[in-house]
Formats: sequence, structure tokens, C-alpha cells
Amino acid sequence: MSFNTLISTSELHEHLADAKWAVVDCRYSLDDKRRGWRDYLLSHIPGAVYAHLSDDLASPAVAGKTGRHPLPTIDSLTATLEKWGIGSDTQVVAYDDGNGAIAARLWWLLKWLGHDQVAVLDGGWEAWRRDQLPTTLGRETRHAATFSPQPCPHLAVNVEAVTSRRNDPAWRVVDSRTRDRYRGEFEPIDPVAGRIPGAINIPHPGNIGPDGKFLSPSELRSQFKSILGSTPADQTIFYCGSGVTAAHNILAYAHAGLGEARLFSGSWSEWIVDPLRPVATGR
Repeated sequence: MSFNTLISTSELHEHLADAKWAVVDCRYSLDDKRRGWRDYLLSHIPGAVYAHLSDDLASPAVAGKTGRHPLPTIDSLTATLEKWGIGSDTQVVAYDDGNGAIAARLWWLLKWLGHDQVAVLDGGWEAWRRDQLPTTLGRETRHAATFSPQPCPHLAVNVEAVTSRRNDPAWRVVDSRTRDRYRGEFEPIDPVAGRIPGAINIPHPGNIGPDGKFLSPSELRSQFKSILGSTPADQTIFYCGSGVTAAHNILAYAHAGLGEARLFSGSWSEWIVDPLRPVATGR
């Protein structure tokens, strides 16, 4: 049995000693980009390797050209996965200490490379600790593996595609940020506030229940369908600030059984590098 959306703490615990499984710690803070690494060294799930959002799960940003977290190249990401001991037959489990958004970035990247055996730990690090499951400290490594990517370029769309489809009634462009950022009332990171005109808003924190875990598939399906209606997955494009938290919505959408939605990976931070692109604010 493989896991391809979410996995529980108990299910992961059963497989900690399985050599065909790889656990990846994705803890990261925008306020302190090395805090996740320090936290990992102090305590993590046994066997886990560490993934850094900016260094491992993105390419360097290019001022005036890209968003804040451009996609890594296929070659560089493949080399990183192989270094982590992730092969083409490895079950991967990603986790972080937030709501799963950074872990979802790795989940999406592996899907983009055609690797289906990847899941996000439901509830993440906090759930693991709350369940009093084992932890360890220090840096861990795994034996290198061979990973053969089978790229799925259709899962990502570029800024030109968003430009041409944002006002097409057959498509839905979905902003995954919080409502105040969507409306342009508050922008803590990017130099321009607002949204892509024509985009609707489905804030990614709404995928999580009071217990810190994802809502059930039926609850998620109801939420998405109430806003997106009958728009099919291949005509639904999610974006956020830099292509990270949008993956959280794509994960929730897939867990709801709705299919594989698309990601505008450059997201808002790429949209605004061209001052000629329109910006909307307000409700």
C-alpha cells in the first residue's frame, strides 16, 4: 500500500524502520531561514533528512524576473532527492511544524516529477510530539539512491497562461492567501498588495480543522465544490505569494478526490515584477 496525499502519525510510526521509506523534515521560517535546520538538529522524527525551502525546494530568485521561490530545475531536484536516498520506488513522507504548507511544496514537487508515492504527515511535527512518538537529534543521512524523473509539466502553468485564462469563465484562478492579502489590505512580504484580477479566494488555512489536521475528504470536497462548482481540476489554477502555500490547497483538493489541479508556481511575487500587469484590490 502506498500513500499519496496524507498519512497519519500511527501509520508512519509503523514504517519507521522500513528501508523503502524516507522521511523529510521541511520545517522553515520566513522570519529566520535557518531556524528549521536548528530545530531539526535539536529534535526530529528518527531517520528524517532535512529539506530547506530556499536551498533545496526552489531555485535562486532572479530580481525583476521570477517570484520568490522559483521551481528548482529537474536535474537539481533529482540530484537532491538521490542524495537524500529517495529512489523511484521510495515512499516519501514530508512534514513541517506549521499546517503542512512547506511539506506540501515537497509533495507537489515530487508529483511534478511523476513520483506518486509521497504523502504529508497529517498534523505534522506537533501531532507527532503530541502522540509522544520517538524523536532523535543530530544530522542524519541516507544511502544515495537512483531517482528517474517522469516529468509532468502539465501540473504547472506559467504567467502567460494565467494572463490568458484569468477572465475565461471556463477556468478558475484561485488565490490561496488569507483574505486580507487577497483584498490588498495587508501585505507583509511582497512590495505590491492586491491580487490577480479575476482570481477568487480560497485561503489555504481553511483546509485545517481545530485539531491541527486536515479536514475529512468529504468536508474538503464540500468546501471546494461550493466555490469552484463544476470547474474540472485541469482548469483550476492555484497560486499564492510564491508558489508554496498554493501547494497546500492542491494537496487538500487531491485529498478530497477532486483530481490534480494546476499550480502557478511564480504566483503573486512573479505577477508583480511586471508593472504593466494589472492588480486588483478590495472585495
